[in-house]
This record gives sequence, structure tokens and C-alpha cells, in this order.
Amino acid sequence: MEHSVGWLGALVYGLLQGLTEFLPISSSAHVRIMGALVPGWGDPGAAFTAVIQLGTETAVVVYFRNDIWAIIRTWTLSLFRPVLRRDPNARMGWFIIAGTLPIGVLGFLFQETIETALRSLVYVGITLIAFGLILGIADAIAPNRKSLDRLTFPQALLFGCAQALALIPGVSRSGGTITAGLLMGFTREAAARYSFLLAIPAVFASGFLEVLDIGEEHAPDWGPTILATIVSFVVGYLVIVYFMRYISRHSFRPFVIYRALLGTVVLSLLAFGVVTPFA
Repeated sequence: MEHSVGWLGALVYGLLQGLTEFLPISSSAHVRIMGALVPGWGDPGAAFTAVIQLGTETAVVVYFRNDIWAIIRTWTLSLFRPVLRRDPNARMGWFIIAGTLPIGVLGFLFQETIETALRSLVYVGITLIAFGLILGIADAIAPNRKSLDRLTFPQALLFGCAQALALIPGVSRSGGTITAGLLMGFTREAAARYSFLLAIPAVFASGFLEVLDIGEEHAPDWGPTILATIVSFVVGYLVIVYFMRYISRHSFRPFVIYRALLGTVVLSLLAFGVVTPFA
């Protein structure tokens, strides 16, 4: 059941969203866990989570604005000028469209399950550990060689399927897509860049759809939701700048360890009855 979000909660949730959206540690899991741990807060709900993600996704648009403009412009022109269809930016436009299909279809078909059963802390704890280990393995064995100009349509769809797994809190949108990219041989930077670009249509579509539920019965009010969204934008932009520099020189091992520890803590709290699955 969704709970109301006060001004303090909005500030905390906004900070969490901004800090964790682009790191492969699952922002939705952190928002979900925080709500369960603080007395009186509870699960803020899928609608609130989706809407405040608009803040972090706007940070992506601002950070990659030149890339996004080039993709939109070239893709649009290529519809009327066949000579441009082989241009990397035009192809990237089609890749993003193809990669968005899996999460769009699965999100529509399983919306009720995603917003209810899959928000259980049991799933959050398990997926934090399991997908963290998968990321660690992928990072250790990945060739880390390919750039995005070698991306193909089948690979774009595989990226999209990995992104769709992030419908489950704890998987991590960036973590899932980056893992898929590493396993397909792309560099950390290329996998992260495509992950961020691929998320734009899905996050904006989901956020604007869930906006309709804000302010309704049992859903958070507009004021705190707007505050959380603004905070997530500011913090998220700073995290993107840091993260893109970090992965050019370091592995994902610290994030893997963090995920395993956090997942273990969540499952331990559940086992000892400190929290309940749907707290």
C-alpha cells in the first residue's frame, strides 16, 4: 500500500534517487528500503518512484544534450533522405527505439504485478545480491573492447531486455544494461552511455503516465513529489559527471560488494522480523 510522503521524506528520497539512479545499485531498491526502515514512512509507491525518476532522467538529457540533439536530428532527416540512414546517429535512433520495446511491452502486460508483488523486500534483497554477482562476473570476464559504432539491432534488443529486468526493484536499470553490454564485449563507457540514452524514452513514458496518480488517494501529494524530483535532478547530474569519469579508470567491484552487503542486510532484517516484506 502506498504511503504519503512528507517534506523531509521528499528530500531524502530525492537525494537517494539522485545518488543511486546512475550507479549500478538500483535507485528503486534504495527508495523502497528507506521507506521500510523509517518508522511511519512505508513504501512511497511505484507512482512516486516513477515520477521522481523524471528528475534524474532530465539530468541525462542535459548531460547528453549534444548527443541527443544529433541523434534526433539525423534520425528525423534520415526518414526523408536515404543517404543518411547509415549515419551512426540515425542508426542510434533506431537502436534506442528497438531497445525500448521490451520494457514497454512487459511494463504494460505486468503493470499490476510490478506495482504490488514485485515490490516485496524479499525480491529486493535477492535481486540486489544475484544481479550484483552477475555484474561482477561480467566485469571480470568482459573483453571491454567494442565501441557503440559496432552496435547491431539484435544487440540493441538484448540491451532492451536487460533494461526490462529493472522493472523489478533491486535489479538496477543501469546495472542490468551495463552488464549486458559488458557481456557483449562493449567497453564500460560505451555500455554506460547507451544505458543512459536507452532509459530516456522508458523513464519519461513511465513517469508521465504515473503523474496521473500523484495526489490521488493513498498517493503522495504534489508538493513533496515536486521537491523530490528537483533534488534528484541536481544530485543526479553531479553523479553522472562523476560516474562517467570513474568507469573510464576503475572496475565495478565496489558496487558489486555494496550490493551484496545491502542485499544481505535486507534479507537478515526480514529473517529476524525487523521489517516485513511489504513494510
